[in-house]
Amino acid sequence: MPISRTVTIARVFLRHRLDLLLPAERRPLWLRGLLAPLKLLPQPKMERGERLRRALEELGPIFVKFGQLLSTRPDLLPPDVVEQLDYLQDKVPPFPSDQCRALIEEALGASVDEVFASFEHEPLAAASVAQVHAAVLKSGESVVVKVLRPGIGEVIQEDLRLLRVIARAIERFVPEGRRLRPVEVVEDYRHTIEGELDLTREAANGTQLRRNFTDSPLLYIPQVYWDYTRENVLVLERINGIPVTDLEQLREQDTNMPLLAERGVEIFFKQVFEYNFFHADMHPGNIFVSREHPQRPQYIAIDTAIVGSLSREDQYYLARNLLAMFRRDYRMVAELHVQSGWVRADTPVNAFEAAIRAVCEPIFEKPLGEISFARVLISLFQTARRFDMAVQPQLVLLQKTLLNIEGLGRQLYPELDLWKTAHPFLERWMRERIHPKTLVGEIKRYGPEWLEKFPQMPQLVYSALEQSRELAPQLENIGEKLASSQRRGRWQYLRRLGGVLLAAGALALSRPQWLEQLPPSGWVLGIAALILLLWP
Repeated sequence: MPISRTVTIARVFLRHRLDLLLPAERRPLWLRGLLAPLKLLPQPKMERGERLRRALEELGPIFVKFGQLLSTRPDLLPPDVVEQLDYLQDKVPPFPSDQCRALIEEALGASVDEVFASFEHEPLAAASVAQVHAAVLKSGESVVVKVLRPGIGEVIQEDLRLLRVIARAIERFVPEGRRLRPVEVVEDYRHTIEGELDLTREAANGTQLRRNFTDSPLLYIPQVYWDYTRENVLVLERINGIPVTDLEQLREQDTNMPLLAERGVEIFFKQVFEYNFFHADMHPGNIFVSREHPQRPQYIAIDTAIVGSLSREDQYYLARNLLAMFRRDYRMVAELHVQSGWVRADTPVNAFEAAIRAVCEPIFEKPLGEISFARVLISLFQTARRFDMAVQPQLVLLQKTLLNIEGLGRQLYPELDLWKTAHPFLERWMRERIHPKTLVGEIKRYGPEWLEKFPQMPQLVYSALEQSRELAPQLENIGEKLASSQRRGRWQYLRRLGGVLLAAGALALSRPQWLEQLPPSGWVLGIAALILLLWP
C-alpha cells in the first residue's frame, strides 16, 4: 500500500472521527488503548452516516462507488447510515477532450472526424469510470459515445488492494467484523467494478435486454452500434426522455402516474421471472420516461453494465417464498429456505419459523399499500443470516434492484400497492411453470441431449445391474428383515427392493427439480427400480 495513500486515508479517518462508528463497549482492549488519544479531538457535530459519506467523497471516486455499493446492503448497515450513503453522487471532473479523442481513435483505428459527422467536445456527463459525449454518425443517427477514463484500471486495482487490506483488518480485529463480512463485500465490489471496465460486456447486456423487450410498451433499451464498440469505447443510440425524478415535467405532459408506477413493478417481475435477466442498477439516474404517449408511459433504461440472473431453483424458491410470506405461512417460508439450501440443512425449522414470525407479524399488521415489499425481503434475509445463511450475491443484486424499483414507484405514486401488481404475476408464473406447454417446451429444449445419451442406456443399465449384484447380500439382508416383519411375500420384497433403489437415486440427486437435470446415473437407477417394481 503506498505510504502517501495510507497517510491520506488516516487523515480523512481522523478528520471525520470514523473511529466513533464502532461503539466503545465493543472495541477490544488493545484498540481502546490505541484510540485513547483521539478523545482529545473535538466531538463531531455531524451524524455518523453523514461523516462516513463525506469521508468517502473526500477519498475519491472509487471509494464513492464502494459507498454506493454499501448503500445497497441494508442487511449489513444501520438504516441511518444507508440513508446517507444513498446521497453519494458519482460526479467527477471530466478528463480533457483531446485525451478522449485519442482513446477513441486508438480503439476504432480511425480518426473521430472519419467516424462521426459531428462530435461534441464537452461531455454530457462524467463519472468515476467513464464519461459520455454526444455525437452524430456519418449515416445521420444521433448517438452517445461512452469512453473509459485513461488508466482507470490501474487506479481501481490499487484501491481494491487497499480495500482488501482494510476489510481483512476489520474482520480480524473488530468484534463485529465477522458478522459484517467485509471481505465478501469487497469481493462483490470487485466483480461489480471490473464488469464496468469492459464496455463490450455492457453492450452485450443492453442488446439482450433490448431483445427481451422488443416492441414492448413497458421498456425501451437504446440500440448498440457494434461496429463502433470496443472494450473501452461504447456507442449507443441517443435517447430523448424525461428523467424519472423530474416529476414537474412528467406532470406537465399529463403522464399517467399510477400506471407509470405499476409498469415499473411489472418490468421488474418480467425481468426476474419471465426473462431471468434483470438490469441490476436501476437507480433514478439510469431511468427515463419516453415523451411519447404519456397516458401509456414507457420507461427507458441506460447503463446496463450490471445485470443479474437467478438459477431455476432460486427463481422457484423466491416466488414460493414471497407467496408464502404474504399468506403468513411462516412454516412454509422456513422449510423453503432449508430446501433451497439458503440455510443449513440442520437448521431447526421450529426456531427459524418463530424468528420469521417475530419479524414479519408487526409489518403485516399495516395495510398492504403501506408495506414495503423490499424491506420485507430484506428483513427475511436478515433473519436467515442469524441462522447462518450464506451470502447469495444474486439475491443481493435482486434485493438492491427491488429497493430501487419500489422506492421509485412510491416517489411517482405514493399510493402504489406493490403487492397488488406482484401477487397475480407470481401466481400466474407458478401456474405456467407446470403448464403442459411449459413441459413440452422443456422436452423440445433438452430432447436432443436425451436422445444423444439414449444409445448409452443399455450399457449403463447393465453396469448398474452388475453393481447391484455386488450389493445383493446387503439388499437381501434388508429384504429378509422387511419380509419377516411384514410377511407379505416375494412381490412386496421386490417392491421394497425397487423402492430402496429409487430412494437411493432420489437421495443421490437431492435436487427439487431433479428431472430437469437428471444425469445418466439417475436414469439408470430409475429404470432399474422400474424393472424391479414391474417384475412378475
